Amino acid sequence: MKKSIALISVVLALLMIVAGCSKNSSSDTSASSKSASSAKVSITLLNSKGEIQTGLEKIAAQFEKDKGIHVEVIACGAGEVPYTKITTMYNSGNAPTLAILDPTDIVALAKEYALDLTGEAWTAETDALNLTIDGKIYSFPFCVEGRGIIYNQDAIESVLGRAFDPDTINSYSSFKAILEELRAKGMENPVFVAKEDWSLGAHQLGFIYDAYDGTTAGSAEIINSLKNGTDPLTVDRFNQFVDTMDLLLEYNFAKADPLGADYDQGALELACGNVAFWPNGCWAWPNLVEGGAESDGRFGFISFVLGDDTSDFANTMIQASASKQIMVDRIQSSSEEQEAAKEFISYLVYNDNGQRMFVEETALIPAAKNNPYEPLDPLGKDIAKRTAEGRLYTSCFIAPSDHWSVMGAAMQKYIAGMSSKKELASTLSQYWKAQK
Repeated sequence: MKKSIALISVVLALLMIVAGCSKNSSSDTSASSKSASSAKVSITLLNSKGEIQTGLEKIAAQFEKDKGIHVEVIACGAGEVPYTKITTMYNSGNAPTLAILDPTDIVALAKEYALDLTGEAWTAETDALNLTIDGKIYSFPFCVEGRGIIYNQDAIESVLGRAFDPDTINSYSSFKAILEELRAKGMENPVFVAKEDWSLGAHQLGFIYDAYDGTTAGSAEIINSLKNGTDPLTVDRFNQFVDTMDLLLEYNFAKADPLGADYDQGALELACGNVAFWPNGCWAWPNLVEGGAESDGRFGFISFVLGDDTSDFANTMIQASASKQIMVDRIQSSSEEQEAAKEFISYLVYNDNGQRMFVEETALIPAAKNNPYEPLDPLGKDIAKRTAEGRLYTSCFIAPSDHWSVMGAAMQKYIAGMSSKKELASTLSQYWKAQK
């Protein structure tokens, strides 16, 4: 009897141990599952547009509240080449889930690194602006940006003592005439030319390509011609561009020290009315606000005039295109991260908070045509008005990632008087022939 009782006791003890282990194991599994299900997906976004960093961070914070997905916005450093930044990140095994890049960079990176987004629903909302590579879409058209010459209407009218109609500036000669009038009436140097290589080498020099016939196909045509040895000095747009640049430099606020004129100073001088014109694009609005511009200020665009033909589209329209694209990483991101990245893009296109904050917090113009929110700033409003009136040309030239730095350096030499038109043309010719 004692042996039986002892045996039963041992069996009961063993059963209790097993039950306890089973209970603990079940509890741990449950806790682990709960932890996994409640864990937030975290993704990264490389931002190559420094002026919207704060706005993107606000959008990311709201996206996390609405969707439970954390987005870390990584800023591309001032003066840092986005292509170099992202390739370095790939090489270090730390690629961003999403990256805001120039179309040029997308073309260079897409096939090797980007997720195919061809089947995404939003492609119907951005149809005219989708960047296709061999028939596929590897990027989301992030925003529409336009560029030309920004004017401060109040500054102009206060000097001239009369009303200013920007539509009357539709040729080289008409632009020259108003600059002469401003100088004669007390504004000695009414233009600000920023020294930055990316501004000079892409946004300014780029008119040679984009204004060739106003189409991306046309920009590729002139680029191919330069690759094949065409002398820039025989290209009308090159000669017209240099003529306009010379005019800008003649009336440059920083004429005495062109390479001392930085971008932030340009925003300040235009916002304060010390100059009347600044060759730039709609992306400059946040900088103008920092310089003191008000949202109800009378700022807008005239064309970056090229030649004296008043019927030339280049003199009556401004260039605008989907100049920034978002790529989703295919190589180093998990499937969960890729889905989260696609959800972030869809949030910008379809979610009311995403649509509204995109416009209000970044001061950008959405590429998605279903966004009901209108630009709040004068530059964005001008582009929206021109869009409605059909007064835009949408060429977006595609060049290697070092184009703006190489040709920007050549432009810096030119504006500083350290090289001639012939030398600038030679550098441009050598650059493109090396790309063949």
